[in-house]
Amino acid sequence: MESAPAAAATAAPLAPQATTGRPGLDPLLEEFARDYLRERRQTRRWNRFIRVSWLLVFVAIAWALFSQTPHTTPPSGPHTALVELHGEIAAGTEASADFLLSGLKNAFEDQGAQAVVIRINSPGGSPVQAGIINDEIRRLKRKHDKKVYAVVEEACASGAYYVAVAADLIYVDKASIVGSIGVLMDGFGFTGTMEKFGVERRLITAGDNKGMLDPFSPVNEKQRELAQAMIDQVHRQFIAVVREGRGQRLKESPETFSGLFWNGEEAIKLGLADGLGNLDFVAREVIKAEEIIDYTPKENVAERLAKRFGASIGAGAAKALQGMAGLR
Repeated sequence: MESAPAAAATAAPLAPQATTGRPGLDPLLEEFARDYLRERRQTRRWNRFIRVSWLLVFVAIAWALFSQTPHTTPPSGPHTALVELHGEIAAGTEASADFLLSGLKNAFEDQGAQAVVIRINSPGGSPVQAGIINDEIRRLKRKHDKKVYAVVEEACASGAYYVAVAADLIYVDKASIVGSIGVLMDGFGFTGTMEKFGVERRLITAGDNKGMLDPFSPVNEKQRELAQAMIDQVHRQFIAVVREGRGQRLKESPETFSGLFWNGEEAIKLGLADGLGNLDFVAREVIKAEEIIDYTPKENVAERLAKRFGASIGAGAAKALQGMAGLR
């Protein structure tokens, strides 16, 4: 058995080991705490930056919306009023009836406007939107007793020509595309593809024609005939509007209402247009008012941002609602 002094001597080296282990743990904890606090401060600063940025965006949009200048230059005497029709004619676009009608009304109501020019560069679009614009042009012509001229740039086809025939005269470039007086309804059929991959279409409807023209079902001949009758009727409406607008100037042939289109030079020969000329030519030589004032409604940057922001918020809300529905 060891003596007490020997046992003490044996245990003595263990004491320093225990005391040196504890101080070694404190720096690690301290470093971890510093890193954690630093990260929290950075997160708070970033969150403040995001909030301030959104606040500045809202302020900029509000300022631009409430301090925007008028869309048109103030009239300074007799002038030619211009309204632009560009792009696809469809609801929600800058060639929609809702968008253009305010500009047309302002142009007609301005006493300094000697005549109204509609400058067109459009492949066409919705017959409904085109019909509304055509009807409004003819109504405003009668109400204000002002001439209307259509000036075609690259294209005036289909629904765009539906609008153009409301004008008193149509001017084109010799290479403009004019015509396409017809109606179409297109789609796709996937029945063969589905059979190839072993996919079964399960369509349940209440009403014999509720699934009419479903691309995943075989063609139903009765429904195809109904669709054909519908677009034929719209085509007859289109033809009637063209005949009323062009009158005796129109030189009809079997191709006139077949959906064909022609260049501007040929369109004049066929009575679809009246002459060659651009906007400046019509203002100077036909209307005799060289000053041109644009009455086309135009969205400013703030309005576009507001629409996009609203769409983003709507999409976010929809996703949030879907997520909530999924949790129930």
